[in-house]
Amino acid sequence: MNSYTSAMHTADFSRRVEHNQRQLKARLAETYDYIVCGSGTSGSVVARRLAENLDVRVLLIEAGGTDEVPSVTDASQWFVNLGGERDWQFQAQPNPHLHDRAIPLSMGKVLGGGASINVMVWSRGHSSDWDYFAREADDPAWNYASALATFRRIEDWQGAPDPLRRGTGGPVFVQPAPDPNPVAPAMLRAAASLGLPVYDDQNGAMMEGPGGAALANLCLDDGRRRSIFRSYVYPLMAQPNLTVLTHTHVLRVLLDGKRAVGVEVLHEGKVIRLGARHEVVLSLGAINTPKVLMLSGIGDTRQLNAQGIDVVQDLPGVGQNYQDHIMVSGCIWEYQHPQPPRNNAGESTFFWKSDPSLDVPDIQTFLAQIPIATPEAQAMFQPPAAAWSLLPGLVRPKSRGAITLASANPMDAPLIDSAALSDPEDLQALVRAVEFCRELGNSSAMAPFVRREVMPGAMSRKALESFVRNTASTVWHQSCTAKMGRDAMSVVDSQLRVYGISGLRVADASIMPRVTTGNTMAPCVIIGERLGSLLTQTAEAERETASARPMGRAFAVQRERAVD
Repeated sequence: MNSYTSAMHTADFSRRVEHNQRQLKARLAETYDYIVCGSGTSGSVVARRLAENLDVRVLLIEAGGTDEVPSVTDASQWFVNLGGERDWQFQAQPNPHLHDRAIPLSMGKVLGGGASINVMVWSRGHSSDWDYFAREADDPAWNYASALATFRRIEDWQGAPDPLRRGTGGPVFVQPAPDPNPVAPAMLRAAASLGLPVYDDQNGAMMEGPGGAALANLCLDDGRRRSIFRSYVYPLMAQPNLTVLTHTHVLRVLLDGKRAVGVEVLHEGKVIRLGARHEVVLSLGAINTPKVLMLSGIGDTRQLNAQGIDVVQDLPGVGQNYQDHIMVSGCIWEYQHPQPPRNNAGESTFFWKSDPSLDVPDIQTFLAQIPIATPEAQAMFQPPAAAWSLLPGLVRPKSRGAITLASANPMDAPLIDSAALSDPEDLQALVRAVEFCRELGNSSAMAPFVRREVMPGAMSRKALESFVRNTASTVWHQSCTAKMGRDAMSVVDSQLRVYGISGLRVADASIMPRVTTGNTMAPCVIIGERLGSLLTQTAEAERETASARPMGRAFAVQRERAVD
């Protein structure tokens, strides 16, 4: 047990955290040095790095509640949270490319955000993703070499040593799936029989080349989730300089001219204003971050005018460039002999190229040890409970959607046009991926685990296209709606500063220029670490500047008022 986590496992420390946070919440300050909005992956990292300096007062705001519940802590229960109180329960608009289905888009609404309800897979992304980020930002601090150095520093890797790519002793506990269900290594043998290389490590050399198969890297230990919030923020919650405020909705950023000076939030039934002496950080996720930006007058002028919102900064890229990984749910086989799921029920994965001419993989598939299907597929195929799934997902989508405001009411969910499969190439890539998964699932290596193929079975190309449209669903990797870059549609620069607004930065998956190749939790940690480094490097200068600046007019009004 390393220094990051040892304190968390004592009852005395838990009591001190509870007592300290109760006192801090009972006497909320009017101003903090930094306000971090959202306790998800990136937000937790930023809050941690800021709060390590005891002279810096940090407020971390979360709309959801506690993560101390079995459905979060028990790694095998992750799916129980989907659609429940710890889920924002967003839903995309009906999509003609998905037979007019309106797919649910789960996002974490709990301490820890998505990392408290996700499948706990640690996937760094392909090396080419980070080099692309660096080119888009014109900043080598985002390239693969830089990201790799950070990964090595923050990981506590429990697998085979790889001093070039893995580190130990950091806050993020990662290990290959321990004691996997026998069907997981069988999938690796099946992949090898079809020509895919098999690796010891999902995040090693495999993600620097054309793909391959491996046991998944997981952030769980002894059946318990090791979330980013618990690894980064919780060990500091007994400190007097870190306030973690739950059940609090961020309504908008408060601006004094073109400077962010705080946030307006809904807390305990009242709207209150909280000031930030130095900076506000939005880490609300790729749906809520653009929503709050627009509600604050930052976004496309035409959209804001349509909602009667005064325009502070015209940034047409806010809410645009929406991307997500779309998977087929799913290709299913009935077990020959039922096997109970282990760990997170998704212990093996492979990356594959749907077109051999591609330079890097565009498909990632997980073997799930349970049947996973959309309602439409369930009604048609009626998969049995004792079944396993192959879930091919598109990790380099060409389709682009958008987030727009439904109204100027902060409590209304935004409109989400996922545009999934709107680009014909995305559909064809997933069709080829389903064909490959059928070949793998029906291979001799998988025969000991197969009584019968449940779905899709042999189909014509036209029928298979319809099958993909009926089974396409999200992998919960919403991203890219406030992208980092230098073109007219970029929202933040290489230091994650919102263009045209001082004192406001964004740190979450929304800043990605394109979605990374694989699960997004690990890249979001890098985003948080990057901003944490930037803020801590300049914190002293920021404090000196702020001490000479009078409080903005945003606070020359009544601080608290009843909700209308």
